[in-house]
Amino acid sequence: MADTKEKAKAKSQKAKVQAEPTFSKETYMWWYENMKLIRRFEEKTGQLYGQQKIKGFCHLYIGQEACVAGAVTALEKGDKWITAYRDHAHPLALGTSPGAVMAEMFAKVTGCSKGKGGSMHIFDKEVNFVGGHGIVGGQVPLGAGLAFAEKYNKTGKLCICYMGDGAVRQGAFHEALNMAMTWKLPVIFVIENNGYAMGTSVTRTSNVNDLYKLGHAYEMPSEAVEAMSVENVHNAVAKAAERARAGEGPTLLEFKTYRYKGHSMSDPAKYRTKEELEDYKGRDSIESVKATILKNGWATEEELDEIDEKQKQIVMEAVKFAEESPYPDPSELYTDIYVEENYPYIMD
Repeated sequence: MADTKEKAKAKSQKAKVQAEPTFSKETYMWWYENMKLIRRFEEKTGQLYGQQKIKGFCHLYIGQEACVAGAVTALEKGDKWITAYRDHAHPLALGTSPGAVMAEMFAKVTGCSKGKGGSMHIFDKEVNFVGGHGIVGGQVPLGAGLAFAEKYNKTGKLCICYMGDGAVRQGAFHEALNMAMTWKLPVIFVIENNGYAMGTSVTRTSNVNDLYKLGHAYEMPSEAVEAMSVENVHNAVAKAAERARAGEGPTLLEFKTYRYKGHSMSDPAKYRTKEELEDYKGRDSIESVKATILKNGWATEEELDEIDEKQKQIVMEAVKFAEESPYPDPSELYTDIYVEENYPYIMD
């Protein structure tokens, strides 16, 4: 226990501190609480997967929490969100019940996709999360389409569309960027560049390693963001949102981030060095926020530990809810297939 505390202390000392922050105490406290929830949720998810209580594919967000937390504080309620299959963190940050997300991964009927989507296909209409999508790059034109609907309906809202660094190799990415820029759609395209498309580094798959430059082909405002900093994420997304709401069209942001685990739970991540992993852990976004809170006297170490314990308890309650929930009835195979409830299809 003492050794664990010393390691945590060393991390906090190494973390980047905002001695004169431009954000309020309330924002920093929200970031800390929210990112801690995501981290604890994902850690528990990994354990449950190892126990085979969660099956199928499972992709964890550990290390990338700032990519979502900073965007939530920069956007408005009613804006649409869509992402790929590393999708647990987004609905949690937006306010989806942790129990509903966990139950979905348990394939239970109380899950937010009724147990039919699993880890890769979390959806929650109530918080405007339009889902995790399994086809690489498939969500990019959908994100542009969501933005088209907002513009057509004159809502003043936008869509933020996340993708991995591997998705930019898909033709759909380029088609969507071209259409979004031509029609000046209110969409923020976000490349979560964690360095590896599955197990292959960006440098091995592209002559263009600064992925934000791909937007320049369409004269789209594009920039790289050091996304281990939640402050940087907020500022970049806020700037892009202002452009979108002013009718100036889309923005492409390349979030330079890192995942501490492999691509999925079946990936041992042997393609990277321990030194590289530890270097990024030393820049951990949660530790940076914690260090800033402590430096400015907004909370004590004990109070932050209490928040951490609270989030652990929330996650344990989510697991209990998932375990006690029923599986869908076999008749559910025939529901949620077509919009028309009486659409004729064979039941045998």
